[in-house]
Amino acid sequence: MKLSVKSDYAARAVLVLARQYHTGTALRVEAIADEQGIPANYLVQILIELKAQQIVRSLRGKEGGYLLARPPAEITMGDILRCIHGEVFDSSALHDPNCAVELREAWKRLQVTMNETAGAITFQQLLDRSLDKEKMYYI
Repeated sequence: MKLSVKSDYAARAVLVLARQYHTGTALRVEAIADEQGIPANYLVQILIELKAQQIVRSLRGKEGGYLLARPPAEITMGDILRCIHGEVFDSSALHDPNCAVELREAWKRLQVTMNETAGAITFQQLLDRSLDKEKMYYI
């Protein structure tokens, strides 16, 4: 299974916004795109999808841009993957009556495991890990 570049870019954008969440300030698309090396036009499309799922919100005006719609602890990798792909993991075999029952059950177990794992990784956990790494460098 290979995830798309789009899901990687979406996760990167959310992580950048998560780092700024405590400030309450919105970030412009260009700032996120430049920091992460993401084409700005493509990032706009991704942010629109994230906004539709209430993962990010936008502000208009001089101080406008994007910010998280809820705390980083309430946003998971599963949320991002479902927003971009519809499902964290899907296989046509799950619904194919010609697929052997044993295989369908195996695909279903994979689907459940991937959903649970992606749903257990919050952006707050990612922030905490990066803070732990920073602390280690100063010891």
